[in-house]
Amino acid sequence: MFKNIPFIVLLVISVFSSNAQENNLENQFNEVLKKSNNYQEYKVIKKVEINALKKNVLDTVFALEQNIASSSIKIEEQKSTISNLNNELETTKNDLTVSKEKEEGIELLGVLTNKSTYNTLAFSLIGILLITIFVLFYKFKNSNSVTKSTLTKISETEEELDTFRQKTIEREQQLRRKLQDEINKNKDS
Repeated sequence: MFKNIPFIVLLVISVFSSNAQENNLENQFNEVLKKSNNYQEYKVIKKVEINALKKNVLDTVFALEQNIASSSIKIEEQKSTISNLNNELETTKNDLTVSKEKEEGIELLGVLTNKSTYNTLAFSLIGILLITIFVLFYKFKNSNSVTKSTLTKISETEEELDTFRQKTIEREQQLRRKLQDEINKNKDS
């Protein structure tokens, strides 16, 4: 609809100017007819007046043709301008679409991602990391308590072993003394 507005404006201007020229020509024709003489049923018109009328008609036609030609040139220029403006509008629309996509998205690893998808992914990763941290902390606590109890048991076992060794050494020493005593007794006897 808006593409035809310049053409319509030019057409209206041409119609008004041609109406003015037609009225002027009509007045001139009426003037020539008034000044003409009658001969039987014919009108006799002076050559000078008919030549002047002819010249005015030809001038009017020439002016209208020039007006039409200039209007056609203007129409073509306006069509070109409209085409350029439509191309710019399309480019602007495309740029706006890209801008909206960038505004509504976040670039993640080189890929444009929707903000809601990004938020879901980010919070999921944070949740997974927190769960992993809690699990590892729990396992560490359990392992640490197991390690402490094991170290305590090992320490107790080492003490028992040391005590057992000590007792064993003492028993061996007693047995050796007894043996030596028996050997000594047997030697004496």
